[in-house]
Amino acid sequence: MGKIRALFTIIQMVITVTITIILMYIFKKQNRKIRIAWASMQMKLLGIKLEIQGSIDESADMYMMNHQSVMDIILFEYLFARNTAWVAKKEIADIPWFGRILKAPDMIIVERESKSALVKLLKDTKEKLAQNRPIAIFPEGTRTDGKRLRKFKVGAKMMANKYKLKVQPLVIIGSLEILDSKKLTQTPGTVKIICLPTVQAQKGSTWYEDTEVLMAETLAKELK
Repeated sequence: MGKIRALFTIIQMVITVTITIILMYIFKKQNRKIRIAWASMQMKLLGIKLEIQGSIDESADMYMMNHQSVMDIILFEYLFARNTAWVAKKEIADIPWFGRILKAPDMIIVERESKSALVKLLKDTKEKLAQNRPIAIFPEGTRTDGKRLRKFKVGAKMMANKYKLKVQPLVIIGSLEILDSKKLTQTPGTVKIICLPTVQAQKGSTWYEDTEVLMAETLAKELK
C-alpha cells in the first residue's frame, strides 16, 4: 500500500507542482499564498498530522532544521507565515522545468563547487533579509536517514555571523516515515516538530556548535 500511495504522490506532485509554478509566474506578487495553498493541499493528500512542541519564532531571521525528506520543505511551507527564502542546491534548480519551483519564488540557490559560491550566498542572503524574508536552511547540507544529525556545514554559521541574525533551531522527527523517496513509500502519520529557543548569532561565540549539539541531543532523545 505504501508503494501505491507513493506512486499516486509522484503523479499528483508532478501535476500540482506544474500548476503551482505556472501560477507563481502569472501572479508573482501572490507567490507566497500560492505556495501555502499547495503545501496545505499536500498535508491533506498525504494524511499528515502535526505535533508541535514550543512555537515558531516569527521574529527570527533564520531557521535551521535537520533534513530527512522532501516532506520537511512541505511542512514549513505550510507552517511559516512569512515569505521564507530557502537555501537550495543548484542541482535541484537545474532540473528541467521543475527546478523553477525554486526560481519562480526567487529562492537562494547555491553552487557548492564554485569558489565564488560563498560570496554569492552572502550577497543573496543580504538581499532577502532586506526584503524582510527570513532564511531557511538545512545546515547538514543534505538529507539523512533521520536517525542522527550529520556534521553541520559552515555556510549557515557564516551567514548568521555576518549579519548578526536571530536563529531558531527546529528539530523534525518522523518525516521520512511519511514520505521516503528512496524506498518509494508514502504512509499517512504524525510528524513532530520541536521548536528550540532562538539564539543570537555572534562572531567569537560557540553558538553554532552549541546549537548543533542541542539539536543532535534533542533528536536522539526523541528517538529513544
